[in-house]
Amino acid sequence: MSLDNETGLDKPGIRVRPVTGLVAADYFVPGYFVWAVLIANLARIGYEEKNMYMAAYDWRLSFQNTEVRDQTLSRIKSNIELLVATNGGNRVVVIPHSMGVLYFLHFMKWVEAPTPMGGGGGPDWCAKHIKAVTNIGGPFLGVPKAVAGLFSSEAKDVAVARAIAPEVLDSDFLGLQTLRHLMKMTRTWDSTMSMIPKGGDTIWGGLDWSPEDGFECKSKKRKINESEVSKDVNGEPVEVHPEPVNFGRMVAFGKDVAEAAASDIEQIEFRDAVKGNNLAHSNASCRDVWTEYHELGWGGIKAVSDYKVYTASSIIDLFNFVAPRMMQRGSVHFSYGIADNLDDPKYGHYKYWSNPLETKLPNAPKMEIFSMYGVGIPTERAYVYKLSPQAECYIPFQIDASAEGGDENSCLKGGVYMSNGDETVPVLSAGYMCAKAWRGKTRFNPSGSKTYVREYSHSPPSHLLEGRGTQSGAHVDIMGNFALMEDIIRIAAGATGEELGGDQVYSDIFKWSEKIKLKL
Repeated sequence: MSLDNETGLDKPGIRVRPVTGLVAADYFVPGYFVWAVLIANLARIGYEEKNMYMAAYDWRLSFQNTEVRDQTLSRIKSNIELLVATNGGNRVVVIPHSMGVLYFLHFMKWVEAPTPMGGGGGPDWCAKHIKAVTNIGGPFLGVPKAVAGLFSSEAKDVAVARAIAPEVLDSDFLGLQTLRHLMKMTRTWDSTMSMIPKGGDTIWGGLDWSPEDGFECKSKKRKINESEVSKDVNGEPVEVHPEPVNFGRMVAFGKDVAEAAASDIEQIEFRDAVKGNNLAHSNASCRDVWTEYHELGWGGIKAVSDYKVYTASSIIDLFNFVAPRMMQRGSVHFSYGIADNLDDPKYGHYKYWSNPLETKLPNAPKMEIFSMYGVGIPTERAYVYKLSPQAECYIPFQIDASAEGGDENSCLKGGVYMSNGDETVPVLSAGYMCAKAWRGKTRFNPSGSKTYVREYSHSPPSHLLEGRGTQSGAHVDIMGNFALMEDIIRIAAGATGEELGGDQVYSDIFKWSEKIKLKL
């Protein structure tokens, strides 16, 4: 599954391609549905293969490289044109999920851009061909999980397992070297870099603020002046103020750093640090699981930890320091900033097309855009890190799974600060564009395409017979959520966002969006 580390395309002599047709993603494995429930429900209202198309693509590649290697973007363009032409001129409803949301955002710019970089469809292609885009679980602004994945091949559950059984994941136990092999493979997938958080500190917050300031990681209870009501041993009510969380500190080396006042943190600049002695050894197994950490050196490792805390803006510099080759390859295809002037000709390059903060929506005032995602599940937002014990060909950084909050309602669990979301994508990333930056006529949405936020409050299955649940808000399981199915079927049958009832919101996405000071 690894790609070439230099080109981001196939390795010599190896060719892996996506399956085509509706069976490409109906089930991940037998019994574990992805698109199957939605396909079956659309079939009930008359959809079949002649008017329903599964746009399978190689999710390992950068978005533009799917066109270079497989002409996937051209195939999507041709299939949409065919669907419109053979169905009475009715425009299509597009249903992207997860990374597919960013992929289709890229497509909408590609299809209208001039050849050879784009598809040559012209400035009104989307207006003529797309009725609605129903984005499910869209990581529009990236996900913190991508930071942990690229930095240490971890997420919350992996960090806990790594702490419990390091001899399996970290050492040469049975020659597995699991995490190093995983890092070696995923760092060749350019698509993973599309998920790095976008917008920097303006969107995600800095050392001393974040849009989610005040979020409480607990079930709803009666409140007095926004403070939790509890009772003392005598049954008398007492106020318990929730511990503050610095969500803007996306990576902090030590719980003490994560909780310290910003003025008390002494950061030692790392960007120009000398990386020191090479970590590579003569051990053949090290060469087999090469990562750029072997070239970081002790000096580089110390420089990274001495900087102490990284926000969304400095995360990009961190990756450029610890994985320069990966980022050099990725920087050709992706960008993570905020455009000052969207009319600057440089934004005509494809590297900007999947970043909604560096591109305009199409000139399609009758096209509707939905952001549909689950809420009410603790979702990874920031991390407490520590240095790993030194070993041969090791990953020098790991999530500190021993870092815990003060009580069961704390946002800090196993070295990970949790916020509201669908277990993978935080509300901030999934909802902000449709709630604020694209709402009405803005510089990011100059034609004023209507946008809607549709949230689905998570409810786990009540018994085993429910399987993965019919009211789940989880990132993949939401594909079986009855309320989401109903909304999509109604849109596919011709309903507008207003006819669905407009926005449906359970989180504080509108409140959080107002805290983001972005020129619109």
